[in-house]
Amino acid sequence: MTDVKDFRDRVQQIGERVEQLESIGDPTTRAKATELVQLLMELHGSAVERMLEVIFQSSNAGAKVIDELGEDPLVGSLLILYGLHPEDVQTRVEKKMKQIRSQLFKMGAEVTSIAVTGSDVRVRAKLAGHACGSTTQTVRAAVEDAIYEAAPDLTSLTVEGLEEPSPSGFVAMNSLLGTRTSLVPASSSNTGLDVSGSD
Repeated sequence: MTDVKDFRDRVQQIGERVEQLESIGDPTTRAKATELVQLLMELHGSAVERMLEVIFQSSNAGAKVIDELGEDPLVGSLLILYGLHPEDVQTRVEKKMKQIRSQLFKMGAEVTSIAVTGSDVRVRAKLAGHACGSTTQTVRAAVEDAIYEAAPDLTSLTVEGLEEPSPSGFVAMNSLLGTRTSLVPASSSNTGLDVSGSD
């Protein structure tokens, strides 16, 4: 069974391969290869969206099942990849920061504010007293890793109040298909499906 780390490794590998398509010398071949990737991703995204429609319409508990799928680390990552996660970026980031609050507290740190504009995330972190450089970098890495895990679909992340960013192997999911921010809509306006989980 594929675990979350394996899934993320594969997404990373896909992103690297898509970037390599740009180095193809022949523009016609490059365009056809890129189009093939887009068509496959759109086909898979449409199938996943249809599965959510079936679940949503199957019973009164459909919306709850979709929320539970969104909370599953592996399935949630897949739903994010296709722009179908029931929670928006801000909700996922806020939940993740609450989850790691005690971990940050043990390091003498806290996240004091979160601002999300579209898929751009800005957080402000504060260290208690005078922390050494290694503590600052550890806190920054913990915050970055948590946010990237909760919102791999973000386009930019700014962590204020800490020193320069630590190196990261993060590749934004929208880089898989160039500048497209999602592969399929978060809800289907044609069918009336709303996977946001809102009342």
